[in-house]
Amino acid sequence: MVSEMQISSGWRPALPAVAWLQAVIATTGSLYFSEVMHLSPCTLCWYQRLMMYPLVFVLLVGLLTHDPRLRTYSLPFSVTGLLIAAYHNLLYYGVIPEGLTQCAAGVSCTARQIEWLGFITIPLLSLSAFTVIILCLLLAPPRGQS
Repeated sequence: MVSEMQISSGWRPALPAVAWLQAVIATTGSLYFSEVMHLSPCTLCWYQRLMMYPLVFVLLVGLLTHDPRLRTYSLPFSVTGLLIAAYHNLLYYGVIPEGLTQCAAGVSCTARQIEWLGFITIPLLSLSAFTVIILCLLLAPPRGQS
């Protein structure tokens, strides 16, 4: 007989794959914004891309090799990206004054390029993506266990 604990935790081994899929979606989305929609990324967006793009490959290699250290080498990229995204959102929504940033060159980090449904912005999409990846990595069982 299958216990309730086995049923409720049966989805947890798939979480690293969900993290990888989120990284792929975020990377594809950022490339779509810049290459198809011709929206230039701001300085903070570039920093977030520097943290997100490697995750596509790092997570994929960890998944394919069943590396038990997947969380160890993926979380530094994810947490750093999350911190940059959090700062970007605070700046974007005016919690932090724009003068306290390095966004002087090129596109302003507070430029309103996309606002879907009146609140979904590029900085919010990035923050959400890093949050999903971190939660997936933290909630997944250690590699080699189910």
